[in-house]
Amino acid sequence: MSFGIRVNGQDFDTAPRPGQCLRTYLRERGWFGVKKGCDAGDCGACTVQVDGAPVHSCLYPAVRAEGRSVTTVEGLARDGELHPVQQQFLDAQGFQCGFCTAGFLMTASALDDEQRADLPRALKGNLCRCTGYRAIEDAVCGVRHTEEPAAGQAVGRSLGAPAGPLVVTGTARYTFDVEVEGLLHMKLLRSPHPHARIVSIDTTAALRVPGVHAVLTHHDAPSKLYSSARHEHPTEDPDDTRVLDDVVRFVGQRVAAVVADSEGAAEEGCRRIVVEYEQLPYVLDPEEAMLPGAPVIHPKGPETRIARAENNVCGEAHGEMGDVERGFAEADLVHEETFRTQRVQHGSLETHGCVVWFERPVGEDGKAGEERIVVRSSTQVPFLTRRALCDLYDLPMERVRVVTGRVGGGFGGKQEMLTEDIAVLAAMKLHRPVKLEFTRPEQFYGATTRHPFRITVKLGAKSDGTLTAVQFRVVANTGAYGNHGPAVMFHSVGESMGIYRAPHKKVDAYSVYTNGVPAGAFRGYGLGQVTFAVESAMDELARRLGIDPLVLRERNIIGPGEHMDGPLGEEEDLHIASYGLDQCLQVVRNALADDTSAELAPEGWLVGQGFAMSAIACGPPGGHIADATVSLLADGTYDIAVGTAEFGNGTTTVHKQITAGALGTTVDRIAIRQSDTDVVKHDTGAFGSAGTVVAGKAVMKAADALAERILSFTAEYARTPRSSQLRLSADAVECDGRTVPLKEVFEAAQSSGVELSADGHFGGSPRSIAFNSQWFRIAVDPGTGEIRILRSVHGADAGRVMNPLQCRGQVEGGVAQALGATLFEQILLDDRGEVTTAAFRRYRLPAYADVPRTEVHFSETSDAIGPLGAKSMSESPFNPVPPAFANALRDATGIRFTEAPFLRDTVWAALHERGLDR
Repeated sequence: MSFGIRVNGQDFDTAPRPGQCLRTYLRERGWFGVKKGCDAGDCGACTVQVDGAPVHSCLYPAVRAEGRSVTTVEGLARDGELHPVQQQFLDAQGFQCGFCTAGFLMTASALDDEQRADLPRALKGNLCRCTGYRAIEDAVCGVRHTEEPAAGQAVGRSLGAPAGPLVVTGTARYTFDVEVEGLLHMKLLRSPHPHARIVSIDTTAALRVPGVHAVLTHHDAPSKLYSSARHEHPTEDPDDTRVLDDVVRFVGQRVAAVVADSEGAAEEGCRRIVVEYEQLPYVLDPEEAMLPGAPVIHPKGPETRIARAENNVCGEAHGEMGDVERGFAEADLVHEETFRTQRVQHGSLETHGCVVWFERPVGEDGKAGEERIVVRSSTQVPFLTRRALCDLYDLPMERVRVVTGRVGGGFGGKQEMLTEDIAVLAAMKLHRPVKLEFTRPEQFYGATTRHPFRITVKLGAKSDGTLTAVQFRVVANTGAYGNHGPAVMFHSVGESMGIYRAPHKKVDAYSVYTNGVPAGAFRGYGLGQVTFAVESAMDELARRLGIDPLVLRERNIIGPGEHMDGPLGEEEDLHIASYGLDQCLQVVRNALADDTSAELAPEGWLVGQGFAMSAIACGPPGGHIADATVSLLADGTYDIAVGTAEFGNGTTTVHKQITAGALGTTVDRIAIRQSDTDVVKHDTGAFGSAGTVVAGKAVMKAADALAERILSFTAEYARTPRSSQLRLSADAVECDGRTVPLKEVFEAAQSSGVELSADGHFGGSPRSIAFNSQWFRIAVDPGTGEIRILRSVHGADAGRVMNPLQCRGQVEGGVAQALGATLFEQILLDDRGEVTTAAFRRYRLPAYADVPRTEVHFSETSDAIGPLGAKSMSESPFNPVPPAFANALRDATGIRFTEAPFLRDTVWAALHERGLDR
């Protein structure tokens, strides 16, 4: 049967496989701009145009495209000129990680005037996890935000992302946008039981499936225990995990891996594996898990660093400063409340996965070296992943290279080793390239989630609002494995308590194993959960005292130069190196003073306002290492080598801005190599808000050192005293009235045997503190529980803002993600611990229509620690959003909601119970 299809003006006659969707057909022919986000028609990342009409290619049968013209994002540009919508997305920076951008472009470029006038409806089929949608709206509407500053003036300006042209043309290469000859595909068989011992596995039938090359079970895996969490110091996490275990501890844990010529053959192989299980008792509630007689999930010894394995306590922290009982006795009012937060999925549109192959690197002598393993992974931590793989399989570091392309979203979820370990095992066994790519459902039950918390807050205060005592009891559900469990627990009770002065403080915190899907690192790293509780409790305390909640905060917050003290001890390297919290609170005060948004509420709706604040350390404790090298190249341009990964966090842009400022040049004259273990000595990774304040500081040191080296060499070369007027310009050194081109400087240095290159290093300490505030006015329909956000205002203390456009985007994206967790996002488990919301349509990420435009106001501060005065601002915007919303909801309804999310049905039921639904 003949078949014909035209793609971007090229004709193809290869017929699709039976049942093949258009998405895979296009990607198999090299059109990598067509992305896989869900394969269910929920996210729109795969959108293409068929005869000019946008379709979700993951649902569109390829055979239906016969005789039609298909346009992907690569085909939008004509004759070397970008499509107007592509240019608008560049001008507005309508993207962050960019994984969803091709889909938005293909939808937006087909809109007519009527559809552009109703963007909530027109864009309902496309999801973005990063931006908060404001930038996308501006892009569609043709609003320009980017600037083009003069040489040396890049810092503090709204430069576009260097990868922008690649993103909008679909040529940016993400993890799976590569062609590897002889590639095999892996699929995982997962446990149907919450807790069971594997008695036997029969792989005979699976190995008979045509195309299957291998089936891996626990018999093939090393017995070594490790943690999937990645930290600079591996001892921060308990060693409780095996690559493949003979005991499964949650529904969805991997049991076996099948490697085959195709995904279909691998899936069929999984179906034919016969496993005999001995089912074991299980426990899902963390409070029950700590009780005597509860099933022990990890009966392991102290060498694993599990705090109390016999009680399922993964980690715990206890401490008291002063005497809280005395503090409560001295109080005129004591308020105590218990709060709960839910499991939340990161929702990165690019799923976890990696591609593994072998290479022989060519040395400077042109000869091929010893063979090594290459892992191309969707990870935030390539260097830590390499270290873990080498430790797990007893490999020397030079035998493993980990490289990260552009990453389609992270949010902490990719600070794990969830695919690389087993893919490398298969590749070594078969000596063949292997690919493992999670499906969207696997992201929900096979990756990690945000930790669910149960937090009891007890506050004591004098009648004037002065706090006398603060006490927390925190129970974090780490799920079946302890990756990040203790660290999240410790972090959760740090800045959330330290932001307030009180003479008496006490903390009891537990990270507890249960037989549910494992939790892990998530934006805010535990602070968001406890901040929700303490800021809600402070708001309630103010109401009961009859004090303005803003005044109560101002009366008790720490001030400039003070240290955050707490019952678990002071972190000596943590300082308030700049103070913008007062300005963040002034943002709230100004919003209250000029607000008229209540007039927008429908008649009969309940209207309320509320705010919250938060603090976060700029970088994780214990050290976070970054190395960088900046070099002058032969053509007079520069090269940055840095280890940190780019996944929409904007570090690439900031690193180039820092370098351009130090070297007096423009960012277009700077290339960057990053997130590759071949590039620099070491980089802990892109997490803990470290991209600017840690890696950026290493880049700054390298760039400053190179500037001095170039000027010193040029002075010698030009026979000019170093003390005379020398300065770097865009492409030359201005030397006492003489212009020496950088090309000439490079050639002279090379002839003299001088290398014009410099290294920079920063160990992540000391650290500063960033502050945020959030304010909402909302309206609630008492008849249905529907909530509308009338106005959203955010105050952010980011120190010197390196790139206002990008920084505002981080804030807006954080607010949007937090609103999802506040209003409707939740991973639900059934009574056996199985995830029942393993799809976007059942889980519900915020769509364009769900997210308001947030007004973002930056504090005017300059930090004494951060590079050029900057502080971090990627995680922290999330944290004050849920309590601010809860406080606005309390103001509107008179009801204190203590459990997130605030579902419409939940709100209506509470109103109905109190007779307020009429």
